[in-house]
Amino acid sequence: MHNYAYSASALFFALFLLVNCMGNWWRDVVRESTFEGNHTAKVQIGIRTGMILFIISEVMFFFAFFWAFFDASLSPSPLIGAVWPPKGIEVLNAFDVPFFNTVLLISSGVSLTACHHYVLAGDAEKSLQALAITIFLALLFTKYQHLEYIEASFTIADSVYGSSFFMATGFHGFHVIVGTCFLIVCLYRLYMEHFTKEHHLGLEAAIWYWHFVDVVWIFLFLTIYWWGNSTYF
Repeated sequence: MHNYAYSASALFFALFLLVNCMGNWWRDVVRESTFEGNHTAKVQIGIRTGMILFIISEVMFFFAFFWAFFDASLSPSPLIGAVWPPKGIEVLNAFDVPFFNTVLLISSGVSLTACHHYVLAGDAEKSLQALAITIFLALLFTKYQHLEYIEASFTIADSVYGSSFFMATGFHGFHVIVGTCFLIVCLYRLYMEHFTKEHHLGLEAAIWYWHFVDVVWIFLFLTIYWWGNSTYF
């Protein structure tokens, strides 16, 4: 018989160690780049290349979920009624919360781009305001995504539709949370004047990541929420 209390304690302890390790590592990276001047032009090229490869790997990660969704929806199994969405699934209205969340994410991408332009222009105050707006929109997106999950009439266990829906949107939500943490750190660093118009690689990496999150959501909205909810076979 499993001891679930012990398992939960072990899990949270492991998460604490992981977060502590990551925090110390990123602290050292900030020190190396901001105070020690170790991020030379060659080092920055390496970091940018690594970030690009990381985003490419993330594209492949989400490609697998889209592949599974299209495989199930374009050729529905008789086990789910040979129709898509499956019989008994009450789909979400794409132009309700999902559309509102799309507006939120696109707006956050615009405000984050504005933040970058203000950094390049040397306007610290406006760059802080634009980044704070981006974080607020990101938190609002997460809140409404959570409410949508609570109100959904189906779960991850409800046929291949529920599995593909919650895996794709859930992992995207996780990436939004990670990206929000990334932006909060950048907001702190921007406030502490770690970034200049000549040197703001950490902010650039956060911007690339956030735009990736935006693009993935647009594909999720168009395929899973809109096309996948309105197409019957």
